Amino acid sequence: MTKPRVLISDKMDPNAERLLREGGCDVDVITGETPEQLIARIGDYDGLAIRSSTKVTKAVLDAATNLKVIGRAGIGVDNVDIPYASSKGVVVMNTPFGNSITTAEHAIAMIFALARQIPEANAQTQAGLWPKNGFMGVEVTGKTLGLIGAGNIGSIVASRALGLRMKVIAFDPFLSPERAVELGIEKVELDDLLARADFITLHTPLTDQTRNILSRENLAKTKKGVRIVNCARGGLIDEAALKDALDSGQVAGAALDVFQTEPAKESPLFGTPNFICTPHLGASTNEAQVNVALQVAEQIADFLVHGGVTNALNMPSLSAEEAPKLKPYMALAEKLGSLVGQLTTGSLARISIHAEGAAAELNAKPIVAAVLAGFLRTQSDTVNMVNAPFLAKERGLEVREVKTEKAGDYHTLIRVSVKTDAGERSVAGTLFSNSEPRLVELFGIKVEAELDGPMMYIVNEDAPGFIGRIGTLLGEAGINIGTFNLGRREAGGEAVLLLSVDEPVPAAVVDQACKLPGVKRVRALAF
Repeated sequence: MTKPRVLISDKMDPNAERLLREGGCDVDVITGETPEQLIARIGDYDGLAIRSSTKVTKAVLDAATNLKVIGRAGIGVDNVDIPYASSKGVVVMNTPFGNSITTAEHAIAMIFALARQIPEANAQTQAGLWPKNGFMGVEVTGKTLGLIGAGNIGSIVASRALGLRMKVIAFDPFLSPERAVELGIEKVELDDLLARADFITLHTPLTDQTRNILSRENLAKTKKGVRIVNCARGGLIDEAALKDALDSGQVAGAALDVFQTEPAKESPLFGTPNFICTPHLGASTNEAQVNVALQVAEQIADFLVHGGVTNALNMPSLSAEEAPKLKPYMALAEKLGSLVGQLTTGSLARISIHAEGAAAELNAKPIVAAVLAGFLRTQSDTVNMVNAPFLAKERGLEVREVKTEKAGDYHTLIRVSVKTDAGERSVAGTLFSNSEPRLVELFGIKVEAELDGPMMYIVNEDAPGFIGRIGTLLGEAGINIGTFNLGRREAGGEAVLLLSVDEPVPAAVVDQACKLPGVKRVRALAF
């Protein structure tokens, strides 16, 4: 079996290469290439491990014909076009926990640097001055720290700040009241935080909702004399407005590790009194760089070799432990989605995925993605589990998930229903021996069949002689039948026939079958 190939295109700890090799991958470490060189090379690789230097653009992704996963050693993925990667079916992962402590500690260091004006005092002292009376700092003890974002890094900052005897308040729409109590902090609205905080530190990604969250308007709402720290993302603060707020004294000090444009060769803030900055050093410790390199290597190898999905930004997570258990369910789900896609005509408004019994206890996201991949692959051969949800949303397809823990006729069942302008129709399948996907219901008719290889679907009137006629037709066409799978609503009513055949059924044979007495519908299928 050919090993997956991984390219490490940015400098990172050499243990990353070692772990990828031990994980079952072939690895090349080629750093410092131009975009054109990367484009020429990337088509040979299944995985790409990067830091911040490599820019994964549309042009790179178009050239990456074999690429399955991009792993970012670090948190920020501003250098990856995630929507386009999703549309190409490429998983994008980051390592959000490897440098959390390092970044949180840098924010705390910035708070102290602002409180005691350490950089300016250091510069003047080394210049031969002795400005003992020129710098009057403030204590952090007893002060209120306002967190904008209380996720992984923000919560670490909170714990350190509480250890310094600060009071911590936080604005974070995703912070539950229970989690706030657990952290020992107070959840507040943004305006309340701005009015009360002595120090504000930001720990949120840059999104349309958070861009310029400290705008000119919001900076005017802050407590006079506030000190602001940003070690998260440039673009969260209006830098020109922050400059004016520093000049007016509304903001007593600001410390930025990140800028709207990086590298920050110039900024309206440069040279402003009570402003300090560092060149995006939040994750720059030996420990953090080793951690993120090891994590990204483990995640890429786990995905390419075992199917585990960890810290993916555009696909449901799937641990290496979950993958073997979910694999047969995902195979069943994909086949059911494909069957529905091949048999559905007319415009589709909604697709529902219903898990019953044992299936309801599993992680539903990969199962839903597999159904959508099977369904949409009937329309495009470039669809996979990564881009299927993206494409479904793009096409305005409503996707519903339903779970019923109580088992019905089968101990485990997945039902896929579609709503079209012709009404609601569904198919259902189960696993035999917990591993073999099997269709058990087709549009309300009980029928047991394996969905595999070329098949033929026929709806006909239940009448004597039909099986002989279809057998004769296929025999005369030189098509060998593997299995017959029959079902009917009632004796003499509508019947369904699923045939597995040894080769694809030509269109001409389908047309002939449609003309047989009692036949209502014929479709050639492929799985």
